[in-house]
Amino acid sequence: MASADGVEKLEDAIVRSAEQVAGQIRTAKEAISTVIFGQDRVIENTLVTILSGGHALLIGVPGLAKTKLVETLGITLGLDAKRIQFTPDLMPSDILGAEVLDESQSGKRSFRFISGPVFAQLLMADEINRASPRTQSALLQAMQEQHITVAGARHDLPKPFHVLATQNPLEQEGTYPLPEAQLDRFLMEIDVDYPDRDAERRILFETTGAEETLAKAAMDAEILIAAQRLVRRLPVGDSVVEAILSLVRAARPNPEDGNDKLIAWGPGPRASQSLMLAVRARALLDGRLAPSIDDVLDLAEPILKHRMALTFSARAEGRTIPDVIRQLKTRIG
Repeated sequence: MASADGVEKLEDAIVRSAEQVAGQIRTAKEAISTVIFGQDRVIENTLVTILSGGHALLIGVPGLAKTKLVETLGITLGLDAKRIQFTPDLMPSDILGAEVLDESQSGKRSFRFISGPVFAQLLMADEINRASPRTQSALLQAMQEQHITVAGARHDLPKPFHVLATQNPLEQEGTYPLPEAQLDRFLMEIDVDYPDRDAERRILFETTGAEETLAKAAMDAEILIAAQRLVRRLPVGDSVVEAILSLVRAARPNPEDGNDKLIAWGPGPRASQSLMLAVRARALLDGRLAPSIDDVLDLAEPILKHRMALTFSARAEGRTIPDVIRQLKTRIG
């Protein structure tokens, strides 16, 4: 067993690391906010997702700076960022890369792997639901296992590796809805709403003048990986763990409490894991050393809503998933 002194030293080291990392993350958040206006909640949830080591699905109409947010994150966090525009004719090899046949001067032939844009630290999958299911599924292995397999050979992806995918909620013609298995790979579904009047006024002046504010680097990949490790070491109180379990389990169909009349299917254990990591990351982002039940309540909707479906009768009554999640939150709030 570890001695009391040893435990105390470990706790002191975590506290010192947390204070230092929290300062760097706040600097990064401020740097992003100088370029992206009126989207503080979106910036915060995206940073929480990345600190948790996960992927995010950004949903919003065109022109709300989703692409600019990903570019800015790449620069601010010091990550190698790439972008793929998803279209119906996009092939898996356009994402992963392909083997080409090379011939040497002596006439000897051999295959050489040319890597695709998935070999990035921050990958933007723009309008992901426009590509065919076969192409969408090419990202599944990459997102979950951090490597891809081409022609039987394994190729490891760079670390860290994060996918930020965007989806347009309006035009559903010519799109392929993401299957449940792929949606579950996203730690959060983040709604990007219209900016308020003051933020839009600032956008007008800042982006249409002779000089535009550019993003500045505030971190690098090594600092981010250290922060992700630290997130996993932050302590979580029993009351917060119980709140996570109660909330996620209440979001599943259960005849005993009548939920099966509302919920067709609900979140699996990956939702609990995501919420456990996200509340720690949010605490670190706020400069706190342990998460609270408020963190669970605030992050419940973006983590649960893409992992649930309502029954036909609930939809016919006009119920929505955010409504149901709000109702479930009252039980633990």
